[in-house]
Amino acid sequence: MALQLNTKAPDFSFEIDNKKIALSDFAGKWIVLYFYPKDNTSGCTKQACSFRDYNEQISKLNAKIIGVSPDNQKSHDNFTSKFNLNFLLAPDHDKTICNLYNVIGEKSLYGKKYMGVIRTTYIISPKGEIVHIFPKVTVEGHSEEVIEVLERLSK
Repeated sequence: MALQLNTKAPDFSFEIDNKKIALSDFAGKWIVLYFYPKDNTSGCTKQACSFRDYNEQISKLNAKIIGVSPDNQKSHDNFTSKFNLNFLLAPDHDKTICNLYNVIGEKSLYGKKYMGVIRTTYIISPKGEIVHIFPKVTVEGHSEEVIEVLERLSK
């Protein structure tokens, strides 16, 4: 079932360097929660680097970026280091977070169908509610769209 606007965002937690981090730890901030298929692939790298380049502007809007993919922590560490990413990447190897946010769906590659992460971004308010959903994200221009929505919502 798809998540609805103006409803409580499902809380989740993940570990980075043996430290547990939960979505609820960021109460009082806007959250840009984006789901992507795989570290170090062309579209995902372009999207992550765009968020990196716009992170200062997003931070000035009292927002925190969290990326989620089914990759493990070692993969995220390599991806972060390689591209100097300046935001959190949540490992979700068992797809628990992806399933909570309903971003697993049928995809097609070279005519072959499979289940995978549908590139999706959620904007979560400082009160913890889902206030905007970008389904089936197109990478080009997405960071700018996120900033426009944050500016509009935070007025």
